[in-house]
Amino acid sequence: MYDLIVIGAGPAGLSAALTAYEKGLKKILVVERDKEMGGILNQCIHNGFGLHLFKEELTGPEFAGKFIEKIKETNIEIMLDTMVLKLDENKNIYILNTKGYQKLSAKAIILAMGCRERTRGAIATPGDRGAGVYTAGAAQRYMNMDGYSVGNKVVILGSGDIGLIMARRMTLEGAKVLACVEINPYSAGLRRNIKQCLEDFNIPLYLSHTITDIKCTNNRVSKVIVSKVDEAYNTIKDSEIEIECDTVLLSIGLIPENELSKEANITIDQRTKGPVVYENMETSVEGIFCCGNVVQVHDLADNVALEAKKAALAACKYVLNERTFEREIKVEVNKPISYTVPQKIHLPIDEKLIDISFRTNKILGKCVIKVVNSSGEVICKYPREYVIPAELEKINIPVSLIKDEKNNITIFIEED
Repeated sequence: MYDLIVIGAGPAGLSAALTAYEKGLKKILVVERDKEMGGILNQCIHNGFGLHLFKEELTGPEFAGKFIEKIKETNIEIMLDTMVLKLDENKNIYILNTKGYQKLSAKAIILAMGCRERTRGAIATPGDRGAGVYTAGAAQRYMNMDGYSVGNKVVILGSGDIGLIMARRMTLEGAKVLACVEINPYSAGLRRNIKQCLEDFNIPLYLSHTITDIKCTNNRVSKVIVSKVDEAYNTIKDSEIEIECDTVLLSIGLIPENELSKEANITIDQRTKGPVVYENMETSVEGIFCCGNVVQVHDLADNVALEAKKAALAACKYVLNERTFEREIKVEVNKPISYTVPQKIHLPIDEKLIDISFRTNKILGKCVIKVVNSSGEVICKYPREYVIPAELEKINIPVSLIKDEKNNITIFIEED
């Protein structure tokens, strides 16, 4: 039996395994379905990684390489090209690789499977079905890892960060990116990516627009019809724009990979599509922890790796039987906050601060984030110059302010 099994060898999984090893766990296994470690970082050849964690600007492969080099200096066991078929509540995993079908057990499990892209079918984009429609991540892999060009005249649906980065990447490779089309009245990408990937290359961003038809000629995309939408996301008559193109990239959101979590009867938050977690990243099944994009979609790989350290420290305490909890309280929200991570807090705990992250579903100007206890008393405030859905917000709540709480705390935002 292993002390710890980590599922996934991306930034979350590698960071978690290294932290657990450094804290003294002896028998650690990392299981990865790809043929190499690094996860999505391997295809992210742009820079911007590592500024928070390593205090230097790295590309995705360089960022992953930092962890991989350290892993190779340990006795952490790595299983590559291995698919986890099932996870159960007793912390058994069932795997398949070239050696066959195996059952493995651990004292603790950390889930670090990451997330996947939404496809055309997920939003039912109408039109012909032909070549030239890719998710942005698939196009990124084809270009950056396999060396294939995916198109010459491109329209991007959605303004997620991968799509924005691919707008710049394809432009630099000689393609013409004609438009980025976003159904919401605000961008889904980080502000720096809007500036560096669209504005710096004069690529137009159409907010409150969507693709309402895809036309193909000779089984290849030949044009798209873009229409304006109202506040209820209904298309506005006579607002159509026809754009001739040969490629459509979809950057319409990410979904945490939680099929294994559901198999293990882990409670899933229908807002995040990730597991409901405590402040130590433990799920509803004792001894199973999770971190990174399998919990919620993060903005930065640095934050994924830092969150993984938190999960690993908690897993170590669980394996070494070094923790006691007396009760739990819930973290609740009011609109426009969509959700929080964590959704629950163990008490008592040794930490002095509890990190809470969340997203809003609208843009806010100058405002104050407030935390209220179950008696209705405001226990802390966090002023902000603005809050936008594209950026993950974080606050730190002093444990001393909630140590006697029996029921719940509520987080909300008031505009100035």
